[in-house]
Amino acid sequence: MITKEKNDLFYVCSLIEYIARKTKNKRKIIVDLLGEEGIRKQLYDAEVNHCLSFEQVSDELIEQYKIPQGTFDTIAGCKYSIPSVTDIGKLYSIMIENCAKPGDEIGELIRIFSSFISEKISDFKTDVYYQNPDYLECSYRSGYLLD
Repeated sequence: MITKEKNDLFYVCSLIEYIARKTKNKRKIIVDLLGEEGIRKQLYDAEVNHCLSFEQVSDELIEQYKIPQGTFDTIAGCKYSIPSVTDIGKLYSIMIENCAKPGDEIGELIRIFSSFISEKISDFKTDVYYQNPDYLECSYRSGYLLD
């Protein structure tokens, strides 16, 4: 991947995280509602959209893709500070870059956001999101959190 593609991927991963937090949905729900074509469009539009606020872009996508309010609140009840949406977006983009076969980044994005690892990363009451990205990648590839 060239630098622009990596930046676009990072932006879209952060945007998915932002929308999921805002609507209190699992990340898989957001990815499912956007679908492959919606994700492809967001990657295409990322160069322009990154100049806008996450709030504006997310409001437009929530309306366009009819993303409902959910009940998956990953922030309420957290005792300590939580990672920013860009921290989590960076983590996802690194995993996608490392796991995807060339040209299959969208497919890998969908698989990672739809996997068990996404729910583990999103549980901010644990320290999973602070783990080494290599550990998270190996756990994802194994299908469970490694000891």
